[in-house]
Order: sequence, then C-alpha cells, then structure tokens
Amino acid sequence: MQNSAQVVVIGGGVVGCSVLYHLTKLGWSDVMLVERSDLTSGSTWHAAGGFHTLNGDTNMAALQGYTIQLYKELEALTGMNCGLHHVGGITLADNQARFEMLTAERAKHRYMGLHTELLTPAEITSMTDGLVNVDGIIGGLYDPLDGHLDPSGTTHAYAKAARLGGATIIQQAPGHAATSACCKPTPVPMAHGMSSPNRAQSMPNMWSMPAGYGRAKLLQWRAFICRFCQWRTSIW
Repeated sequence: MQNSAQVVVIGGGVVGCSVLYHLTKLGWSDVMLVERSDLTSGSTWHAAGGFHTLNGDTNMAALQGYTIQLYKELEALTGMNCGLHHVGGITLADNQARFEMLTAERAKHRYMGLHTELLTPAEITSMTDGLVNVDGIIGGLYDPLDGHLDPSGTTHAYAKAARLGGATIIQQAPGHAATSACCKPTPVPMAHGMSSPNRAQSMPNMWSMPAGYGRAKLLQWRAFICRFCQWRTSIW
C-alpha cells in the first residue's frame, strides 16, 4: 500500500472527494484520500442533494454556481451519472424589503453570469399551474438551475475523476489518533500502516471526534493562518 503522499485527505464523503479532485485539477497527482469505511458511508449517504444559487454572500453564490456547472463537467469526464435534475425553483417575497433583496440578488447573478428572473404573482401562478398560493405575495425570483442530484453518484464521480488525475483512494482504513503541528509534516496513523503527508486535510465530518481529529482540525486552523505555511485552498 502507498504509505506517503504530498497531501492526504481524510474522509471519503462528497467534500473529501471534491477536494481530492480539485487538487488533481490543479496539477497535484501525488495525493491520497483515506476513508475509514466505504465512500459516502458517513453523512453524505443521507444528504438531500438539493442545490441552488441564491445566497446572501456573493462569493458563496458564485461558488454554488460554479459547482452546479461542475456536475455536468464531471459527467462528461467520467461517464458517470450524478443524478442531476434542474427542476428550477422560485423564492417568494411577501414584503417589499424581501423583494428588494431578491432584486439585488438578481443583479449580482447577472454580474456572475447566472440567469435568474424576477416574476410577478401572475407569472408565478402561470409557471406553477396555480399550485402556489400567491395571496400576499409581491413577487419572486426564479432560478432555472435549482434542483437536486444523487449525493452518492456525485461522490463516486468525483472519486473517479480524481483517480483519472492520478490520485489514490484507500478505503477500509480507519484512522486512530492524529496530531498536527504547524508548518510540519503530519503522520496519519491508519489500520493498514502510517501515511506521512506533507499536508493533511481533515474531512471526516461526523467521525471527527471518534477518529481523534478534533485536535488535528483545531491545529490545522493554526496552520492556515501561519504565513510560513504554503497551504493551497480550492473550492468544492
């Protein structure tokens, strides 16, 4: 088994596999993901899988828009189905302040290349075949990209894309206790041996405390703010 890598990602959920894929997309091939059980066996398996671009934070809205477009890229790259369904969604406003917020969101979406539309109550009724009660509704914001996908299928698509980029994924390899020190390589003990990465990215989510990663994640934040560390961040 490979026992060293430039980066080790801990946790095989949708976020961990996305981080791994984006590292390979940035040109990092000596990267490894370690999963205590099987991919998606943590909190990803029961995720609802809904997605939308409406967000009060401009950067988050841009990130969500990028991610939605990325799913199609993953399907084309891997030949796997993410279960992507763009059913569209309407965010309603029942007061003027809310409607002004949606108007501002639409302006931001236009700037970011996202094509949302403001709707009148009559247009909402027409679009939903009268299923939505528009009494007291001033208007709404329609997003054609709103929808849902299969979290498990998406995770495996990320994993395949990462493997195509040279990444290694090791399953059934539970970690025990991990420690971290700022600016120093961090060994990651596993059932199958010891991995010694230059950088470790912890994504175990619900298994953080049982795996002993709570302290490692805290120290990891110290590494992020240390100006001598050469951490590279990516979006997922």
